Amino acid sequence: MAKNQRRDALEYHEEGRPGKIEVVPTKSVSTQRDLSLAYSPGVAEPCREIHQNPADVFRYTARGNLVAVVSNGTAVLGLGNIGPLAAKPVMEGKGVLFKRFAGIDVFDLEVASEDPDDVIRFCELLEPTVGGINLEDIAAPECFVIERTLQERLDIPVFHDDQHGTAIIAGAALLNALELVDKELDEVRVVFSGAGASALSTAAHLERLGIPKENILLTDRDGVIYEGRTEDMNEYKEPFARDTELRTLAEAMEGADVFIGLSAGGVLSREDVRSMARDPIIFALANPDPEIDPEVVLEVRDDAIIATGRSDYPNQVNNVLGFPFIFRGALDVRARGINHEMMLAATRALAELAREEVPEAVRGAYEGSDLTFGRDYLIPKPFDQRVLFYVAPAVARAAMETGLARVQVNLDEYRDELRASLGPGQEVMRQLMDRARTRPARVVFPEGHNNVVIRAAAQLVEEGVARPILLGRPPRVQEKAEALGVSLDGVEIVYAAEEDERRRSWAAHLFEKRGRKGLTLSEARWNLYKPVYYAASMVEKGEADAMVAGIEANYGEILRPALEVVGSAEGVRKVSGLYMLAFPNQELLFLADTTVNIDPDARTLADIALQTANFVRDLGIVPRVAMVSFSNFGSARHPKSDKVAEAARLVRESDPELEVDGEMQADTAVDALKLRQVYPFSHLSGPANVLVFPNLTAANATYKLLGRLGGAGVIGPVLLGMSKPVHVLQRGCTLPDVFNLATVASVDWQGKIDHI
Repeated sequence: MAKNQRRDALEYHEEGRPGKIEVVPTKSVSTQRDLSLAYSPGVAEPCREIHQNPADVFRYTARGNLVAVVSNGTAVLGLGNIGPLAAKPVMEGKGVLFKRFAGIDVFDLEVASEDPDDVIRFCELLEPTVGGINLEDIAAPECFVIERTLQERLDIPVFHDDQHGTAIIAGAALLNALELVDKELDEVRVVFSGAGASALSTAAHLERLGIPKENILLTDRDGVIYEGRTEDMNEYKEPFARDTELRTLAEAMEGADVFIGLSAGGVLSREDVRSMARDPIIFALANPDPEIDPEVVLEVRDDAIIATGRSDYPNQVNNVLGFPFIFRGALDVRARGINHEMMLAATRALAELAREEVPEAVRGAYEGSDLTFGRDYLIPKPFDQRVLFYVAPAVARAAMETGLARVQVNLDEYRDELRASLGPGQEVMRQLMDRARTRPARVVFPEGHNNVVIRAAAQLVEEGVARPILLGRPPRVQEKAEALGVSLDGVEIVYAAEEDERRRSWAAHLFEKRGRKGLTLSEARWNLYKPVYYAASMVEKGEADAMVAGIEANYGEILRPALEVVGSAEGVRKVSGLYMLAFPNQELLFLADTTVNIDPDARTLADIALQTANFVRDLGIVPRVAMVSFSNFGSARHPKSDKVAEAARLVRESDPELEVDGEMQADTAVDALKLRQVYPFSHLSGPANVLVFPNLTAANATYKLLGRLGGAGVIGPVLLGMSKPVHVLQRGCTLPDVFNLATVASVDWQGKIDHI
């Protein structure tokens, strides 16, 4: 490691609170009542219930989401036997990965013994505490004895990641590599460099995938593992001994289809690579130095497919793609163990996901990488959130089908729950998607040639939440879709320039509406050649149910045509925009007006509040509206704060049933204790979930800061007050933004037709 990297790594672990983990309460302990429930005397009640029914431990404690990461430090990364104390930073890191990628809590437990019987007994005594055990960095052959014994004795999942993690991920990469080079599992010959825990497990896993045992050859520092060999053999290597005359790695490599290195840097030569079969597959997984550098391979063979264990090359075989999600699936069905079928299911799920279109959000995290299924993209990236709801359900299904699961789950519902677990914003979108699927709206996109829009359209069809219509020249749109690897089945493509009759009719109608506002007939006809005007006219005339636009335009460039063609709803003086912000462990927060009105007067502020409250009600949420200012109930008299107080009065007058109050400062609005104790006269029964700001500057700045610095999931912008659903994207937004807003548009349309 370079000097600067070493310094940075040490500072990273030392700064602030030492280490990488902490224990955080999941329940409130802020009052005497909370304390009496969390501990004595209230805690006695769940104790009694669990004593009567041990399965209730999963209802009343965190055991069902808790994994022990156990190590004795005898084989830590590339550092060797550095002992349990020095292994602790790695085990903490493992806990961070469990939590970050799968929401699983971890106790890292370092055992001060190299005796496998001690480790086994320690884990046996630990069983009541945790839902699963991840064995980590334990040397071979002791790791085999420990895992096998615990799997036999314990009734919870036990998984040695050093053995099986690489096997599962490398297996997925190999499945896809073989597909790309058109070779069959039962025909290829595989050579391993290395015969430790990871290599032995990977070889066994490949055999279960379908590679014949006789086609797998292992080598170690003494050469080929063959029948009759006596040097450095044990009961774990013996099953892989082959009847062969080959004795060296170089001899074994001649004509081989696949090389898998789990040994040491530099052991594979150029000549070894040159002697391999056509389209050789080379997985040089030693870390930090591969068995051969990818650049060297490509100098010799330009037809090679290469994977490493490093993040600075394509196709990183990274165990984080496996263990968090395998445990997630196992824990959620309360599996009694992790069997081979569950591991195979994880491998196949990862291979399948790599063949899917990669979301724009994932592409953004790996800028400069080609994330299209192919030689440089065999397996998903670690920060692809979809791994969670691909792998965990596959593992859960296998556990249920093989009888290891204590509980049965509906896999479709489980997958949706996993999506929601990615963040509170995901839960909101899951609910909206469920509603949208009941009656998918026809959503027109004027920027139908845009790559992100094309991908979003395909995803909307796949999820069944909308029926997309793309405006654009059909051959061009189809050509782009094919280049992106996207199917447009179920997507309608409309080319406005060829719709002469509709254009003339709709232009005449637009001229009739806007003729006394400065629009000429020729201008109206010209406007109808513009996709945004044509799309808005489709919505107005009922040819589409909603419009979503703006990925290539400024907000006003979409809003003006929409107002001219579609117009605002009856009785609406000014339209407005809002964002939904979802915070962990809190209900949604709605902020308005974030997009339209720069400096609204009191009447407009009242309209904004009423529009937002009605939208919140349509989501099935009871709105509590705070009219935000720099003053608390007249504490600072000023025309600006008086305007907000007047707006609150107008809202109460228009909708007496609505909980609304103001003017008040933003922190007061969301502080239930302060409202109750300092301002007991407030009309709000709890903290506000709708914040109406006095001007666009305040609202826009607040949502952007909360989204960036406050950890909130941001959904929007949602345009309120239109007669028919029109929603405006932020310029340059991502695929999830387009998908989410189209889903909102579908639900918006449902709400509007339900009110007719």
